[in-house]
Amino acid sequence: MPEVRTPLTGWHMAHGAKMAPFAGWLMPIQYEGIVLEHEHTRRRAGVFDICHMGEFLIGGPDADAALGRAVSHNLATLKPGGCRYGFLLNREGGVLDDCIVYRFGPGNFMIVVNAACAAGDFATLRERLPSSVSLTDVSAGTAKIDLQGPESLSVLERVIGQNFHDLPYFSFRRTSFCDGPLLVSRTGYTGELGYELYLPPEAAESLWTALQSDDRVKPAGLGARDTLRLEAGLPLYGHELDEMHTPAEAGFAALLTSGADYVGKAGAVNVRERLIALRLEGRRAARNGDVLALPDGVAVGRVTSGSFAPSLGCAVALAFVDAAHAGAEDFVLRAARNDLAAKRTSLPFYAEGTARVKLSCGSAVTAG
Repeated sequence: MPEVRTPLTGWHMAHGAKMAPFAGWLMPIQYEGIVLEHEHTRRRAGVFDICHMGEFLIGGPDADAALGRAVSHNLATLKPGGCRYGFLLNREGGVLDDCIVYRFGPGNFMIVVNAACAAGDFATLRERLPSSVSLTDVSAGTAKIDLQGPESLSVLERVIGQNFHDLPYFSFRRTSFCDGPLLVSRTGYTGELGYELYLPPEAAESLWTALQSDDRVKPAGLGARDTLRLEAGLPLYGHELDEMHTPAEAGFAALLTSGADYVGKAGAVNVRERLIALRLEGRRAARNGDVLALPDGVAVGRVTSGSFAPSLGCAVALAFVDAAHAGAEDFVLRAARNDLAAKRTSLPFYAEGTARVKLSCGSAVTAG
């Protein structure tokens, strides 16, 4: 089956991007190289084509209560102009998807979901929401570009011609670009100060090229996006999050603050396994599915994600481990060709990220 193309696919191919299928889409994996794109995003700013994500609009007088019963997000404390990360769960508390809910106003929301889960998410939400609540898939009419890195604020303000210093973390603002709508969200998936930009597909290439007209910006592919998110300790659906594990097992129990009786609430706090962080010596990386054992050889878990971490100069990994052994310090990773020694560490792996920095008018985070 042919892969779906984003509004920027032609640009990627014309500029020599290495393309590959991802979640049914043809996506750029890298341009100049994963490590170079990773390091540039950490120092300055990278721009990512994320048009494959799904976006749904939810509205109606009963939308607040109905959506609050469908997802784990605490909507009672979410104000207009704010957005919140959380989960769509199955009835046992396993994760069907992780998603961000945006509140436009009373009974008026947008929910952003993963590309691979979008069709299932839409069907699940339609089943859970009453007929009085509208659910509209606007993915085909929505492009998404992520500008990430410590210089992203300065770049964004130059291109859009507006002040975004007063936009707090996990909040958004509606504005315009090229006479069309633009939603600017201070969110991202890299651990750095950054913005997720939603706009009509026909304006995507204009914004993409405008951002890159700034010498501080380089395009970055999904390869760098993955190493950046792993260093920041952020989960990837299908790896750290899936239907067989609860949010609490993945380390997100603190996000389960909703007072609503949402689907999967009782099971969401159950813990059989725990997600732990591991640091390896050297550049040799573990891979998804590698067995994790204690030094005496007893298998206690498996790797979910692993990679060389360019910002740290060593390999890191995330792994689910039997809860009884999650407190151990030393492990052995049974990789494809040989065993690798691994030591338990804390998240995030890379602790110097600028994502949560507080900005004041007239000052911005700059590259160090």
